[in-house]
Amino acid sequence: MDETIAGTLAGVGPRLAGLRTARGMTLADLSEATGISVSTLSRLESGGRRPTLELLLPIAAAHQVPLDELVAAPPVGDPRVRLRPRRAHGMTVVPLTERPGGLQAFKMLIPWRGTDPEPRVHEGYEWLYVLDGRLRLVLGDHDVVLGAGEAAEFDTHVPHWFGSAVPDRSVEVLSLFGPQGERIHTRAAPRDRR
Repeated sequence: MDETIAGTLAGVGPRLAGLRTARGMTLADLSEATGISVSTLSRLESGGRRPTLELLLPIAAAHQVPLDELVAAPPVGDPRVRLRPRRAHGMTVVPLTERPGGLQAFKMLIPWRGTDPEPRVHEGYEWLYVLDGRLRLVLGDHDVVLGAGEAAEFDTHVPHWFGSAVPDRSVEVLSLFGPQGERIHTRAAPRDRR
């Protein structure tokens, strides 16, 4: 067994005993609250019994503490996500997913291009959500402008183009792109029909 894990497990017993006594509980009180026998609780605290989730979960619930407090779990790694922006077609694109295939998420910063739209087609299905600015979307015969908080979804077989709708201003967009046939499904609470 890994030394870190062994050390963590060895510290559980004293931590359980300290928590119980700090709360003014006896082993009998804790046994009544958890359904775990007094002898099992005693062996857990003395290190004579190995802690398991089946034993620790009811103890954590009885003390109203997170499980981490009972086991002093080792710290997790750095939680920051390291996003690596890249330039593509004049846009700054930040991939938000790293797995290949399936649904892909991107954050895009699209500058004003000042050129006529050149709609294109390709495999897939796309969902766009405007975070900041105004997005011009040319989709088939439609030419629309979306503001912050607005979204659009479309089959990418339809000729399409999008860019900033405001001269000399960028638009910030969240894009979800899926393989052909994989549409974005959102769930909303049903309307109150009183």
